[in-house]
Amino acid sequence: MKPDQSSSSLHPRNLHRAGYDFSTLVKTHPPLAQYVRANAYGDASIDFANPQAVKALNQALLRQHYGVSVWDIPTQYLCPPIPGRADYVHYLADLLTESSKPPAPVRMLDIGTGANLVYPLIASQVYGWQCVGVDIDRQALSNAQQIIDGNGLQQQISLRHQPNPAAIFKGVILPGEQFTLTLCNPPFHASAEAAQAGTQRKWRGLGKPPAQALNFGGQANELVYAGGEAAFLTTMINESKLFARQCVWFTTLVSKASNLPLIYRTLNKVQAVTVNTIPMSQGQKQSRFVAWTFQPG
Repeated sequence: MKPDQSSSSLHPRNLHRAGYDFSTLVKTHPPLAQYVRANAYGDASIDFANPQAVKALNQALLRQHYGVSVWDIPTQYLCPPIPGRADYVHYLADLLTESSKPPAPVRMLDIGTGANLVYPLIASQVYGWQCVGVDIDRQALSNAQQIIDGNGLQQQISLRHQPNPAAIFKGVILPGEQFTLTLCNPPFHASAEAAQAGTQRKWRGLGKPPAQALNFGGQANELVYAGGEAAFLTTMINESKLFARQCVWFTTLVSKASNLPLIYRTLNKVQAVTVNTIPMSQGQKQSRFVAWTFQPG
C-alpha cells in the first residue's frame, strides 16, 4: 500500500480511514505547508522522521477532526500518531456497547496521559466521555493542563499526579470513586538502553541516520519501566483487583504479543470474570489491547 493512502484496516468509525488529505489539512493549519512534499509515489506527504513535521500534522488533524485548536508538546515528549490512538478509543466504545450498558456519563481514566493528552481529547470530543488523565511527570501534566485550558475543556478533562512511579492505580483512584473504563499505552522498554535501541530501529526503518537522542520516541519515563512491559502490566493487573468494584473495565495496549500468556495467567490468578483481547491494525502494523473486568456481565 502506498504511504498516506486509504487505511481500511482502521476501525470503521475512524475519521482517518481515507488517509491524510493534505490540501484540506494545510488549509486548516497553514504551518503544515512547509513540511508537505511529494513522496516516491508522487503523493503529498511529510517526512515522518522529522518531529516538527509530525507535530504540525497532529496539530492539523486535531484541529480539523476534533475541534482542538490549541495543541503543542515540549521538545522530546512523545508525539503519537493520531489514527492509532483514535482506533483504541473507538474499539473501547464498541466494548461498552457490546457489554452491559454503562452508566452515563462514561468516565475514563487514562494511565500515563503524557504531555500530549491525545486519548482524553479524542474520547471527550467524539463520545463526550468524562476523562481523567494521570501521569508521574509534573511537566507533562503542566503541558496537558495548558491544552485543556486553551480549548476550554475543563468540564470534560481533569488531571492527577501519580506520586509513586511504581504504582498504577494506587493513589489516583479515590475512595468510592467510580470509573467506566481505564486505558493505557504502557512503557515497553526495560531500560534506557533498550529504549535508545528501539528509537534507532525506528530511524533506520525510515531510512534515516540513527539518532543519538530519544527525541524521536519520547521521554524515558514514557518508554521505560523496570522489567519492561511485562512487569508494568503484571503490576497493573494485580492493582486492578484492589479496585474491582470501582471500575467496570480495565484495559491496556500490549505491544509484545509474547507477553499475552503471562497476562492471561496473571488475570486468571486475580480471578478476572471476563477477559477480551481486541486486535487492531494500521496498514501492516498489528497491535491489540486486553480488557478485563471483575464484574459479572
